Order: sequence, then structure tokens, then C-alpha cells
Amino acid sequence: MFQIIGIVMLFAMVFGSYVLAGGKFGVILHALPHEMMAIGGAAIAAFLISNSPAVIKKTLAGLGKAFAGPKWKAGDYKDLLSLLFMLTKTMKSKGVIALESHIENPKDSAIFQKFPKIMKDHFAIDFICDTLRMMTMNLEDPHQVEDAMEKQLEKHHHEALAAPHALQNMADALPALGIVAAVLGVIKTMGSITEPPEILGGMIGGALVGTFLGVFLAYGLVGPIAARLKAIVDEEAAFYKIIQSVLIAHLHGNAAQISVEIGRTDIPSTAQPSFAQLEETLAAAPMDAAA
Repeated sequence: MFQIIGIVMLFAMVFGSYVLAGGKFGVILHALPHEMMAIGGAAIAAFLISNSPAVIKKTLAGLGKAFAGPKWKAGDYKDLLSLLFMLTKTMKSKGVIALESHIENPKDSAIFQKFPKIMKDHFAIDFICDTLRMMTMNLEDPHQVEDAMEKQLEKHHHEALAAPHALQNMADALPALGIVAAVLGVIKTMGSITEPPEILGGMIGGALVGTFLGVFLAYGLVGPIAARLKAIVDEEAAFYKIIQSVLIAHLHGNAAQISVEIGRTDIPSTAQPSFAQLEETLAAAPMDAAA
């Protein structure tokens, strides 16, 4: 919502000030199709040249995410803590053998099935199951497990940042592409140097539209969208960091409730439940599903 409001304000303030200052839209509208073809087309071409198909696909999906916001809401964090509580509680009370059927086939697990949204996130499920699997294989050194988890998180985060980096690279290129379009306009103007001043003035104005569009698109639209997408990726990374915190706390010998309380402190402030809310959520966790 705020992104749409921002875009409306962007156009209103920039072009509104131009009109109030006595500017005429005729020059911009006349040059707009050709300048956009040169600048926008070149930007898209450079984007296709510099990125793999996987990154291109992620970037297109990321455009929607920039407007929709992070996929993890406050309730999802509580669900994650409940899931981790049930898993660590089962491991504490019934041993690693009782957990094997859940982590080997989470799709059929009575525990995992309680949280369908988390189940749709393949990385989250694999991250949890792979870590618990290491524990069942007697890899119980918290430092080794934490190091292995950290490497997985870094790899996933690096790959997730590919889309905002691709958009930021496009934003960085747009001002230069605007200059390219402007130079072409100047070359065209020089070829018509014998025309009267009013004709040359319109042609020079049209050429400068290219510079304007390159800077306007870079710093008004593409750059801010890239920054917003990066912020969303960073915020979503906190969801996976909670998994690491809880499972490492469990390896240090903490009770399940203490482990998830440690994980609660890693939740972003805007979505973080209070201590009382977490207790209420855990009290409602269906531990019979772990049987």
C-alpha cells in the first residue's frame, strides 16, 4: 500500500512541480516513446545479458513481493516456535528414535502437518530436518552444528539477494543509459543544425528528456524497489535464524520452553510475541500429535 502511495506521490510531485513552473508536457510526450524505447529497452537487454534464467525468474517474482511485503507474518513466527517446541520436546522426552519418522518424511508427519504454511517453504523444512538428522547421528557438538547451520543460512541468503542485486544493477545503469539516449538526441539535433531556433530548441529539449528519464527511473522507481526487496529478503532471513537459535539452544541442554524463548528474542520487533503470548501459544500446542 505505502509503495503505491509513494509512486503516486513521486509522479505528482515531480511532474506537478514541472507544470507549476510553466513547463509544457508537449516536449516530453513527443520524445517519451523514443526515449523509453532506447532507455527501457537497453536496460532490459542489459538485465537479460547479465543475469541467469534463475535470477531473472526470481527478480520477476520479487517485483510482486516488493509490493506485497514479507511472507512471514506475526502468526507465522508463533507457528514456527510451536513447531520447534513440539520437535525439541519430543526429542527430550522420547529420544531421537521417536523423531526419526517425522524428519525422514515430514509430509506425513503429524507434527509438521499442523503447520501447512511452513510446510510450503522447502528451505525451512529441509533446514530443520537436516539439522535434526545431524543430531540423531550423534553430532551433538553445538559449535559444529551452529557452524554448519550458519553456512546453510549464508548460502540461502546470498542466493535470495540475487534478485535485489539485479534490480540495483539496473538502477545503477539507468542514468548512463539516459545519457546515451540524450547523446543520440544531440547527434540528431546536430544533423538538423540549419533548422530555425524554435525547431532546434524542441529537438534539444527532447534529447534532454533522455537524461531526465534515466535519472528519474533509477532513483525514483527501480532503485527504491530494489532497496525494498532487499529489506524484505533480510527480514525473511530472520525466520530461518530463529530455527538456528532454537536448535542450538536445545543442543546446549536447555528445556524445550527455554529454547523457544531464546528463539523468540530473534523475531523482528514488529512481529515478536510477548512472553505471555508465547506461553499461551505453547500451552495450546497439540503435543499428542507428536506421538
